[in-house]
Amino acid sequence: MKDMGASEFGNLVHRWRDRLTPGDVGLTAGLRRRAPGLRREELAQLAGLSVDYIVRLERGRATRPSAQVVASLARALQLSRAEREALFISAGLLPPRDGMVSDFIPAGVQRLVSRLGDAAVGVFAADWSLLTWNPTWSALHGSPERLPLPERNLARAIFGDGAAQRSLHPSSPALADDFERSIVADLKHARARYPSDRRLASLVRELRTGSVDFARLWKDATPAEHTSSRKTIEHPEVGAITLDCDVLSVPGADLRIVAYTAAAGSSDENKLDLLRVTAAA
Repeated sequence: MKDMGASEFGNLVHRWRDRLTPGDVGLTAGLRRRAPGLRREELAQLAGLSVDYIVRLERGRATRPSAQVVASLARALQLSRAEREALFISAGLLPPRDGMVSDFIPAGVQRLVSRLGDAAVGVFAADWSLLTWNPTWSALHGSPERLPLPERNLARAIFGDGAAQRSLHPSSPALADDFERSIVADLKHARARYPSDRRLASLVRELRTGSVDFARLWKDATPAEHTSSRKTIEHPEVGAITLDCDVLSVPGADLRIVAYTAAAGSSDENKLDLLRVTAAA
């Protein structure tokens, strides 16, 4: 039912929340659901926002959501491009333009992430901003919801000195310099493709100024590609866990899917299973 006290933005969020089921987004439905669709708590979890803020948005008491908040809600609600544009306009914001780093995740990619429960999966934009993730990712790396939106960025986590860097569990990737080099190479390519994107420009400027390693790699013209690697992560609950890390590109979208998997039957698989089950409890 339409809330007469809500804004157009709030009504759209509520309507699109109602049309999704927990299974659509990789969540367990549970018992005694009195209303169709996702609960506000579930949408908040998916979008990385507080439940109170979702309530205020839907009831029209929060009327100026940022572009990052709108983009997070659009991803969580699995909106089409046209619906995403409508949501931006209803918030009084211009939809993202062509030639800018896109945060749009096709519905098929969102379903893929939600159904790969055995792997820790995160999806990143061209500037290595983390856009969405599955529960196993949160169990392995800690919940990104605890970070401010600008800090949910892999380049900041590697080269910065803020909340993103402090949230990382210690890890010892093989060929660490190659991995870092490939991240910087990605940002150089993105900077050439999206010269007008302010978020990307600000990120590069910040890291070139604040990180000696980033500045060194930025000046290096050596091409670098992502390759499969193995990482040992020192997790506070299960100790050292060694996983295969693969970076996959999404055809037709400038996105990266990062997936951590464990060898079948290994002690590392048991540890990853334990983390996933513990997080779901």
